Amino acid sequence: MLENTLSNSEASGSRAAEALAPSEKLLLAERWYAVSVRPRHEKLVTRHLDQQGLNCFLPFYRSVRRWKDRRKELDVALFPGYVFVSLNLRDRLGVLKAPGVQRFVTFQGQPAAVPDSEIRALASSLSAGLRAQPHPYLCQGRKVRVKHGPLVGAEGIMIRRKERFRLVLSIDLITRSVMFEVDEGDVEPL
Repeated sequence: MLENTLSNSEASGSRAAEALAPSEKLLLAERWYAVSVRPRHEKLVTRHLDQQGLNCFLPFYRSVRRWKDRRKELDVALFPGYVFVSLNLRDRLGVLKAPGVQRFVTFQGQPAAVPDSEIRALASSLSAGLRAQPHPYLCQGRKVRVKHGPLVGAEGIMIRRKERFRLVLSIDLITRSVMFEVDEGDVEPL
């Protein structure tokens, strides 16, 4: 009986969604968006948005910083000045009110969604322990697709540095790139 009730409510929900205009459907869809934040406020914004119950993604990389008297290994934001948030567009006001948030990254005046594939590839590579490094944004080069390993399905640009092959993944919306070491046999040309 409970299954029937759920399926009936789901059916009525889908009928209600069908009655919406295309622009209203976009407001209800949960997608990833890039949020521009004040310099060095990425962790603060992420903590605040997590407390609000929003799904945030702030990729880090390990960096050794040296001072006169010591060395320290720090977690540094991979894309300084940006935090990724998954939400419905109708909930964006809560994000904009967070301390340190400046604005959503927009295209033609509307918040622009980051493709799920780019976020998924970045998250899976970092969770698999691949060492990431920031890289200057690339828009030209030898395009490849990863066919094995934690980055499977990801598309990027292959470069060679010091006898090793590196894959540069680009987040086109914010014109930033990140570099991972890969084996040449794990990729195929596009």
